[in-house]
Amino acid sequence: MGSGYLSTPLIFLVQVVFGLYALIVMLRFLLQWVRADFYNPVSQFIVKATSPVLNPLRRIIPGVGGKDIASLVLAWLVLALQGLLILAIGRSVFAPLAALLLAIPDLVELTINIFLYSILIVVVISWVNPGSHNPAVAILYSLTEPVMRPARRLLPPMGGLDLSPMLVMIGLVLLKMLLIPPLKALAVSLL
Repeated sequence: MGSGYLSTPLIFLVQVVFGLYALIVMLRFLLQWVRADFYNPVSQFIVKATSPVLNPLRRIIPGVGGKDIASLVLAWLVLALQGLLILAIGRSVFAPLAALLLAIPDLVELTINIFLYSILIVVVISWVNPGSHNPAVAILYSLTEPVMRPARRLLPPMGGLDLSPMLVMIGLVLLKMLLIPPLKALAVSLL
């Protein structure tokens, strides 16, 4: 296809569809990791959206230490397939090894972004509608609490103002800046 008229819209659609599914699968892994409420409607949606693909994969890839490795592998494969399709559409190149290797830093970046944006949403909700009960908000609190707890110990609330989310967000952005470029460079060097 190359850089034709339809390649940019097709790449956009691939990024949206595969990116959203990878996000949902990664959320499933992370929500199991933080032991979020399984009966929450948001959790139930994530389980139902991922089970058709994940259940057969679980027969091949067992969990390790109570962690659902199959969902992690599925998220990686979805991102690899996204990369493969983007390479095929944008450059007319079929490079499965490149897609598999480059999906690793993409998966790490996705994980960091999930925590980063979840914390940002929790902060905004705490300003706009504090104390509200919503299933999505409950899931976000469950997801962010493991990374927020150590930061709250380091930087406790001062005068009713909790600055720990800012500390964690700065740390996550720095982690992204320090971790993703070397991972991408390593992936490219292995090709």
